[in-house]
Amino acid sequence: MDIISGTGSGINNNGNINSNITLEKIAPEQIELLTKYRLEYLAEMQGELSPEYKAELEKGLNEYFREVMQGERFFAYMALQGEKVVSFGAMVIKKIPGDANKPVYTEGDILNMYTVPEERRKGYSAVILQRLIDEARHRGISKISLHTSKDGEKLYRKFGFNEPHYPVLELPL
Repeated sequence: MDIISGTGSGINNNGNINSNITLEKIAPEQIELLTKYRLEYLAEMQGELSPEYKAELEKGLNEYFREVMQGERFFAYMALQGEKVVSFGAMVIKKIPGDANKPVYTEGDILNMYTVPEERRKGYSAVILQRLIDEARHRGISKISLHTSKDGEKLYRKFGFNEPHYPVLELPL
């Protein structure tokens, strides 16, 4: 495991500082762990999945994470309180064609921001989000975007996330 910082801190809603947070970069051999918590996140956001589809999704997520990690188009971190994994965050990197300002842009999409329910509101997501932003700056990423739950919106706004300059529309296919 690649330990990014021996300890860090997060600040919970009561202003208390959490120390002894170990932040580790998730390695390719830890993809199953990332998939496990992605499935928990999805169950919480979208409801329980049928066992058949859950098995298919698990396989697909493992393949996806393996592919993007090998292509260095993805990075992820986890926060540990002692030995316990308490929070995750990841970023998918994409290159897009440029415009009148720059020939090519690199953008990051944050995903898999998830903290286990019993450890929420203790600052773990803030520590991970800051590390993702720092890594994005280091890599020269031009813009970061994300989808958020109502619970997460306050945190992201504290970090400066806001509505895009251009309207965003989607067409589910």
